[in-house]
Amino acid sequence: MNNTTFSILLAIIGLFVGFVIAFVFNMIKNKSKEVKANALIEQAKKEAEKLKRDAILEQKEEAHKLKMETDKEIKEKKAELKQSENRLLQREASMDKRDELYQKREASLDDREAKLSKEQKDILNEKSKVEEIKQEQIKELEKISGINKEKAKKMVMEKVKDSMQREIAAYIKEQEDEAKLTVDNKARELIVSSMQKYAADIASDQTVTVVDLPNDEMKGRIIGREGRNIRTIEAITGVDLIIDDTPEAVVLSSFDPLRREIARVTLETLIKDGRIHPTRIEELYDKTAKDFHKKIIEYGNDAAFELGITKLDPGLVEIIGKLHFRTSYGQNALNHSLEVAHLAGLLAGELGENVTLAKRAGLLHDIGKAIDHEMEGSHVDIGVDLAKKYHENETVVNAIASHHGDTKATSVIASLVAIADALSASRPGARNDSLENYIKRLTQLEEVGNNMDGVDKTYAVQAGRELRVIVKPDEVDDLEAHKIARSVKEKIEETMKYPGTIKITVVRETRAQEEAK
Repeated sequence: MNNTTFSILLAIIGLFVGFVIAFVFNMIKNKSKEVKANALIEQAKKEAEKLKRDAILEQKEEAHKLKMETDKEIKEKKAELKQSENRLLQREASMDKRDELYQKREASLDDREAKLSKEQKDILNEKSKVEEIKQEQIKELEKISGINKEKAKKMVMEKVKDSMQREIAAYIKEQEDEAKLTVDNKARELIVSSMQKYAADIASDQTVTVVDLPNDEMKGRIIGREGRNIRTIEAITGVDLIIDDTPEAVVLSSFDPLRREIARVTLETLIKDGRIHPTRIEELYDKTAKDFHKKIIEYGNDAAFELGITKLDPGLVEIIGKLHFRTSYGQNALNHSLEVAHLAGLLAGELGENVTLAKRAGLLHDIGKAIDHEMEGSHVDIGVDLAKKYHENETVVNAIASHHGDTKATSVIASLVAIADALSASRPGARNDSLENYIKRLTQLEEVGNNMDGVDKTYAVQAGRELRVIVKPDEVDDLEAHKIARSVKEKIEETMKYPGTIKITVVRETRAQEEAK
């Protein structure tokens, strides 16, 4: 029991001693932290004081620097003000001197004006005296001569007038002679210069085209069984095929270049294709005809582009393209129109006229020839109507109307187009009268057939020795076909002159066609 109590007491005493020791140790530790904290605070205060002193010094230095710069600027401004003040003083002194000079000059001008006034009065007095003396002398002269002043003046004027009229007439005649000589020489120079600047090659159109064949066997295929292929080609194209002994060649003969060209392309396509029979011939002919419509538009656009002409109506462009397939005395109508346009443009440039308008008038001057075989009237009248239809300039319309002298030219450009047309037509080799007469005869032959009722197409072939008339089978029977042949024969004999004989063939064909599906 005593041991246990003693152990408990010892334990309590140990706990108490440990608590005291821990408390003392904790007190010492807190004291140490407080000392360190005070030291840090003191150090922070010292650093803050130092930063404050540094900042104050820096601000003082900056203030001093600003003060120095401000003083410097003030000194510079004062110097500038001083200079400006000096200049103002100098200018004021100069103005004072100028004012003195003006005052002196004004006084001098006043003196001069007074002198001039006095001299003017003296002159007026002298003038009145001179006028009085003059009047006295005139009266004295009138007494001596017996003629008054008005009559003498009239006599002098009449004499001067007669003398001047003779001199003026002589001068005018001299100037007219010189002007005529100068104008003739100048006109020759302009024409020669324009022809030298534009010297296109001359190429006359022919009436035949040669198509090369790969071999002579192809001739038989073109002719076909019992000649049905060649008859079909000639019937739908209106072109005469001449198959003779010439090796590996077929000749296409027609006065119409468009027909001949379509026939050539059709035949060449058939030869390449190898399938030659009537149905295929018709199919290729229709396709070629449509392609040539596009090509005609290309020819028209190319011509306008070559001349730099814009804003042409599409319908007019197509008609211009058709000129490529028309001839005038053997001369290609489109080439002729281009040549006239270039020459008219060059002449207009030399004379200071509107070059573009001159080229436009030159290109369109023969536009009527593109469709004169389709309409009644001369190519001039048709061309004027076309130009008005497509709202062309009045100068262009007058140039078309006057280029053959049928109408008076109302502008310089119209005269230039007529000159250019004559130049193009008169070039050596440009035109062929016999070819043009031949083409006119063939055209007239076709017109005879086309004017008959019930006729669909008429073609002059064999150089005009045969006329093939294709009638509409639903309107014309076999008996009527014979009557048409006789009527055409009688009309040709009455209205035309021709060498030899002309064979009239009336073709009436009825086809029944179905398509199996």
